[in-house]
Amino acid sequence: MEPGGSKMMQSWIRFISFGMIAAALVMFAAFNSRAKPPRANSTFPKPALDQPVAATKSKEVAVISGGCFWGIQAVYEHTKGVISATSGYTGGTADTAQYETVSSGKTGHAESVKVVFDPSEITYGQILMVFFSVAHNPTELNKQGPDWGTQYRSSIFYASPEQKKIAEAYITQLNTAKIYSSKIMTQVVPLNGFYPAEGYHQDYLKHHTDNPYIVINDLPKIQNLKKQFPELYREY
Repeated sequence: MEPGGSKMMQSWIRFISFGMIAAALVMFAAFNSRAKPPRANSTFPKPALDQPVAATKSKEVAVISGGCFWGIQAVYEHTKGVISATSGYTGGTADTAQYETVSSGKTGHAESVKVVFDPSEITYGQILMVFFSVAHNPTELNKQGPDWGTQYRSSIFYASPEQKKIAEAYITQLNTAKIYSSKIMTQVVPLNGFYPAEGYHQDYLKHHTDNPYIVINDLPKIQNLKKQFPELYREY
């Protein structure tokens, strides 16, 4: 991702001429296609264990990580029932929650997204369903597409025993059903703080739809959400 993120991606985008953009996109697409999770089962199941739909409006929080936060934030901003989605850092301490420091991969932080949702419109299990199906590749632990490092790890940061139970049960359900040809590597760990990312990272996809990284890695996630879960999709 840029700024920072994959050094290979950043240097290519910075130095290639406009006349070489098309060729670069083809090369990146070929690379990225190898990173997509191979589906063994085309039907993505709903979580068998989930919280009931709430009777009244309220707010709950889900924090997840799975690669660059730009695309994940945008996916949830297009998801019905989501009140807000914020890019940030989770897993480390407050004093290291800055992009350049997190990019070293040595802070314990993961690029993450805090999703505030209304449980009367969407359940925690449905939030995870979107996460596992279209937001990222859960069969890769410390990489997503062109981005490598522990800061891009696949994790669910649970805020309650109920969230932990639902997340762990869903991973078991998906692995047992062999939805992917490889084992899901997502870690389920306690939430020990969330630190919002710098302002230039917020709503990045919305403001940079022509960025080659966004075109290749993130816009397809939005289209997949619309295609797979039209009942959950919304425009900005």
